[in-house]
Amino acid sequence: MKAAVIESVGRAVVAEVPDPTPGPREVVVEVAACGLCGTDLHILQGEFAPKLPIVPGHEFAGEVVGVGTLVTELSLGDQVAVDPSLYCYECRFCRTGHNNLCERWAAIGVTTAGGAAQYAVAPVANCVKLPEHIRTQDAALVEPLSCAVRGYDVLNSRLGAHVLIYGSGTMGLMMLELAKRTGAASVDIVDINAQRLTTAERLGVSASATSADELERPQGWDLVVDATGNAAAIQDGLGRVAKAGTFLQFGVADYATRVTIDPYRIYNSEITITGSMAVLHSFERAAELFANGVLDPETFISDRLPLDQYPQALEQFASGVGRKIVVLP
Repeated sequence: MKAAVIESVGRAVVAEVPDPTPGPREVVVEVAACGLCGTDLHILQGEFAPKLPIVPGHEFAGEVVGVGTLVTELSLGDQVAVDPSLYCYECRFCRTGHNNLCERWAAIGVTTAGGAAQYAVAPVANCVKLPEHIRTQDAALVEPLSCAVRGYDVLNSRLGAHVLIYGSGTMGLMMLELAKRTGAASVDIVDINAQRLTTAERLGVSASATSADELERPQGWDLVVDATGNAAAIQDGLGRVAKAGTFLQFGVADYATRVTIDPYRIYNSEITITGSMAVLHSFERAAELFANGVLDPETFISDRLPLDQYPQALEQFASGVGRKIVVLP
């Protein structure tokens, strides 16, 4: 079969690889679409993936075309979205309900072959069957949405909160849509990319700007979310949190990214600084939200490119052009 392969640091190609074979409790998915994510860029840079080469792609959906001998939950022809998370279920963190922090954490498309291919293997437990009205090519959005749902779980948002989001890429826009539906009094977005801000405005953001200095909230925001991973944005956002407010590190920063904090202000204003890592008990909820129309795929997916153009798609993603880019095997 044909697949994208990150061969070495900085090098991605499209090549022929062996067809996958399912284990007893696994299925083979014919991939309809696979989304690109910041994690893919980190893998290209030599971070996250324990070894290369690897077939990337942890945001994908498709049709079940093969089932293992002990699979009864799914049948050939079922349309599914795939949760890429692979846990040991044995370590301290798994046993205390923090599976996403598993000491042996692994993921389809990060540590094992992923969905940037014609076919992918997944445990049946990781597959969520999709209703018939969902277009499977759009359902690659379920995985990033599940990360956003997890982010909102961490925030413990209250009704009437004032929210500031840094970054109006896919994840920032998803956080916007969730904030609107969880009773936020206002949702503002900051991004240096004016074109992306246009999309946020179309989705009904309260205010948008290229700098938080342009926004009128001198007392700060109750919830500040970084969806960029950029040091300058994170540093600025930390200073915008209102008293008793929360800062969520949601964007994935490079390993070397550093910012400074003001310990006295954190103490004196009772500010919470927290993080959200990937998916935790949120994939099924994201699939239901998606099925109920929480996102407009045509707004979120800006580019649908053939799998043969995976290296070019990575370059486009890295340049910040467009929103969600998916490849179509």
